[in-house]
Amino acid sequence: MARLEFFFDCSSPWTYLAFHRIEGVCSAADAELVYRPILVGGVFNTVNQSIYQQRANPDPMKLRHYAKDLRDWANFEGIAIGSPPVFPVNSVKAMRGCLFAEQAGCLPAYARAVFEAYWGELQDISQDDVLGHVVDRVGLDGTAFFEHIAKSETKAWLRANTEELIERDGFGSPTMFVDGEDMYFGNDRMPLVEAALRRG
Repeated sequence: MARLEFFFDCSSPWTYLAFHRIEGVCSAADAELVYRPILVGGVFNTVNQSIYQQRANPDPMKLRHYAKDLRDWANFEGIAIGSPPVFPVNSVKAMRGCLFAEQAGCLPAYARAVFEAYWGELQDISQDDVLGHVVDRVGLDGTAFFEHIAKSETKAWLRANTEELIERDGFGSPTMFVDGEDMYFGNDRMPLVEAALRRG
């Protein structure tokens, strides 16, 4: 059985697109899917600092195409992706929450709710009240959730995932590995990921 590791941060719209498809792709290929939450800002700070310059001084023509491309992909996938008023967003609490959700057996549902809150409902997922609504939506214990994401062990877990991606030459979200070594980056690589899983 092929194995797919899906390194992701919910603050990325392109990751939302890939996340929307990844379960179906793995199911069709009878592949194991392993979710690997990261903090993409930590990746950028270490290996991809040029992203900040591009955001500060965007090329107008590329920016228009970027917006159209994202709308086209969202329409193609049938999901709502808007323009959150807070962007980029501090997703650290939301991503630490993935560990709590994983231990509760509902990481995919939790991550989907975070994606929908940020990109669909345009809410600030760095805020505790927003995360509280997400937690309620997926049936998790809010008090236990916030206690868990404040633990040093949870912080270390997310940091370790992020550092591991950097060590494996990753530079953004989503990054996918087929059978440990075969790396793919970005939503537009999904057909290649699917083909690689089928070969595996």
